[in-house]
Amino acid sequence: MAFPTTRMRRLRASPALRGLVRETELRAERLVLPLFVSETASAREPIEAMPGVERLPIAAAVQEAREAAELGLAAVLLFGVPAEKDSEGSGAWDEQGAVQIAAAAIKQALPELLVITDVCLCEYTDHGHCGVVDWGSHPPGSHSPGSHSPHSHPAESNPARSQPPSVDNDATLELLARTAVSHARAGADIVAPSDMMDGRVGAIRSELDAEGFAEIPIMAYAAKFASALYGPFREAAGCAPAFGDRRSYQMDPANGREAVREALLDASEGADMLTVKPALAYGDVIRAVKRATRLPVAAYNVSGEYAMVKAAAAAGYLDERAAVTEILTSLHRAGADIVISYHAKDAARWLSEGA
Repeated sequence: MAFPTTRMRRLRASPALRGLVRETELRAERLVLPLFVSETASAREPIEAMPGVERLPIAAAVQEAREAAELGLAAVLLFGVPAEKDSEGSGAWDEQGAVQIAAAAIKQALPELLVITDVCLCEYTDHGHCGVVDWGSHPPGSHSPGSHSPHSHPAESNPARSQPPSVDNDATLELLARTAVSHARAGADIVAPSDMMDGRVGAIRSELDAEGFAEIPIMAYAAKFASALYGPFREAAGCAPAFGDRRSYQMDPANGREAVREALLDASEGADMLTVKPALAYGDVIRAVKRATRLPVAAYNVSGEYAMVKAAAAAGYLDERAAVTEILTSLHRAGADIVISYHAKDAARWLSEGA
């Protein structure tokens, strides 16, 4: 029935009424806190582009994990910042790497807290890409593809117009699987491949099962877009590409149907959970992936989204608590069961204080 018989405002008249009929509930136990664990840091190192976020030595990572557990957060997500990098990213599967040592230390100190580990090579490669690079006719250290002297024509300096270096998808799969197994051995509860190589979920599942880790879930970044919102993360992890970009393997932000196809493929290869990244501009993708797969879906509220809110709040343009609460709630409303966010600790504190 229409107005005046129907008055939608009746159920908005008081906090108690609004709470009674609230459709989406933000809860600390559905939030995940990302942590940057450094092999070289002797103390906390602030990340300029991400106020309140730091690169952490092992002891500090354990302390952050303890605070996360005390606040009721679901899990921490570990990213490694290695002391050395090479062309293959061999530090990613080093048994003495930052992620492996941190995972073991956190699980020993806090056995009930879930530890999720990022499975990717970009933080560990000297070229900053997420896999093994096929250099083709452009060996490491050579001029970038298409470079030429200011006095020559591009066609004269490169008459064959040779192909630029590219990431070798299939050669990367074994290394990702090796990395995932090393994390499982260290005590990780969940491994989260974020590389966007085709077939990596199946390769990781097969290797985990073969090594006796059939019970370890895979949280696959099924729809990771080539976004402008990753800049602060790349500063934090030191993983900006040394050449080109990641658009040949990360998704075009214009493609929603393709994201569902990616998600269905990851599910068919054995993914237990799926992640959409970034989050704030991709609510439609979160909803579509959830409907298509019926798997648990995580939304990654990424570094650029975090930095924008922090900058606006610092300038007095918005109320940080209200804005963060609204953003995180919106991601759950879109269909995310889990939200990965640098705001997680603050959000958990605010929730404990009452909205």
